[in-house]
Amino acid sequence: MKKAINLSLGMAVAVLMTSCNIDNVLTETTPMDQYYRPKHNTSLADCNKVYEYMPAPGQFINDQKTGGFAGDEMLQEDANRYAEGRLRQRVWCSLGGFGGYIVVGFDHSILNTDSYDFAVMGNAFDGSSEPGIVWVMKDENGDGQPNDTWYELAGSETSKPETIRDYKVTYYRPDASGMPVQWTDNMGASGEIDYLEQFHNQDSYYPSWIMADSYTLSGTLLKARNYDKSGNGSYWINGSYDWGYADNFSATDFVADKRSNLFEISNAIDAKGKAVSLPYIDFVKVQCAVNAKSGWLGEVSTEVSAIYDYSMKQ
Repeated sequence: MKKAINLSLGMAVAVLMTSCNIDNVLTETTPMDQYYRPKHNTSLADCNKVYEYMPAPGQFINDQKTGGFAGDEMLQEDANRYAEGRLRQRVWCSLGGFGGYIVVGFDHSILNTDSYDFAVMGNAFDGSSEPGIVWVMKDENGDGQPNDTWYELAGSETSKPETIRDYKVTYYRPDASGMPVQWTDNMGASGEIDYLEQFHNQDSYYPSWIMADSYTLSGTLLKARNYDKSGNGSYWINGSYDWGYADNFSATDFVADKRSNLFEISNAIDAKGKAVSLPYIDFVKVQCAVNAKSGWLGEVSTEVSAIYDYSMKQ
């Protein structure tokens, strides 16, 4: 399904805008759209703002030692600021268990090209893939906020029968410190995010800034590929997926020296799985796509270190 949609001149969505550094606008093919924001000489390749950091519970959440929290993240704005600081330093930010996500924006629009358009840096390596589904949004109303329509980027698992769309998990605040986080889903299953005291002994893995005693996260669920290679619980493998996911050791779209997966806007699909044509995007969301845990390693959790315009980093 990669690059299933090609923009054409007949669509009349693009004109060539040349600059010769006039107003510091870089030369590029620019969609004819009042809300499109072209790159300038001062534009940053990396995302410049975290609009929402909403992880699921996990062993790195609230962890001041490994996770880098300050311990004073008591409001959503505090959590956003924490995540923004981590990405600015290109240090991983954990999304916790299934459904945890981060929403970022850029100081310019990212064009849909005939190649890879943007990248997500994680910490995947051979035997350790923790896939995150990537969503994109165009600022359709021009208000500079990610409040329009999210479109999922299709990957290798999109059309497989074991992939579940509109999957929901509700997480519950533990009754006391040092306890696992219980969860239930919309398919009648239940489980817990294990409390791994020997590695991460903060009071709770439930996000400190969420005041409600429960919260629900929804998205697309991929079939987990983790397994115990040792047979005795000592050596777990988190298997990779073919293409289309963040934090995934893919043979197709993973660039090892940049620790990044590459993505194409043309793989966007709507809620019914139908291909969508987007000339550009303004916002990206990465969301943990599996609900699984690997023994002593704990929950399978997508990590994100950076999200950037690939055309500016090649």
